[in-house]
Amino acid sequence: MFGHRTADDVLSRLRNFLSEQTLSLNGRLPSERALAEQLQASRAEIRKAMAVLESEGQVWRHIGRGTFIGARPVINLHDVEYLGSITSPAQIIDARLAMEPQLARLAALHGTQSDFDEMHACNRRARGAKSWSIYEAWDNRLHLAIAQASKNKLLVTLFETLNAVRRSPGWAYARTANEPPSTHTSFAEHEAIIAAIEGRNPDLAEQLMRKHLSSVRGLMFGTRKPPAPPPAEPAAQ
Repeated sequence: MFGHRTADDVLSRLRNFLSEQTLSLNGRLPSERALAEQLQASRAEIRKAMAVLESEGQVWRHIGRGTFIGARPVINLHDVEYLGSITSPAQIIDARLAMEPQLARLAALHGTQSDFDEMHACNRRARGAKSWSIYEAWDNRLHLAIAQASKNKLLVTLFETLNAVRRSPGWAYARTANEPPSTHTSFAEHEAIIAAIEGRNPDLAEQLMRKHLSSVRGLMFGTRKPPAPPPAEPAAQ
């Protein structure tokens, strides 16, 4: 019906599809039927490919509810809301500083080429974002890709929980433009982190992730000014 193709072909097609989405963590994916039609595969092939992604912590499935982006959460939404209500943004960035540099270190030690490809894809999407919400979705996916490259499922699950709580309190800081300017400091910081991870330099990856999160802290709490947007082009005469 769909011509000759291997299981790896369908898995690769599904990976590419997920890389093009802007769903947040725990965002619901289309149904198996819709994915089968869109990717020109059978539902059985989609189900097998999803099983691979689930084993990697890329997606999780809930019978009767669907398939969701990210690793299966260990706490329910009521717990997330409660933790968000008792946690400040400053405490969350402290928790990220305690966890993510070590995840970057482990990613440099244990990451695979497919992990590095996912990081680069997320970074490209973030650079091309035309709104802050799209940028933040890809920024989330990049940090998740780094966590998953650690190959430590317990730490990935803890990271997912932290990320869920992070989206609960007021997190945004003042923006000076409608979309990320080309001078947004996170772009270069992300690229340096990815290069250190891909270069198998755990000390540098840890150091750069700590520096990046400290930069985020500065932008959030006013110890650093956000980059100014590029000057407007003069009106045509």
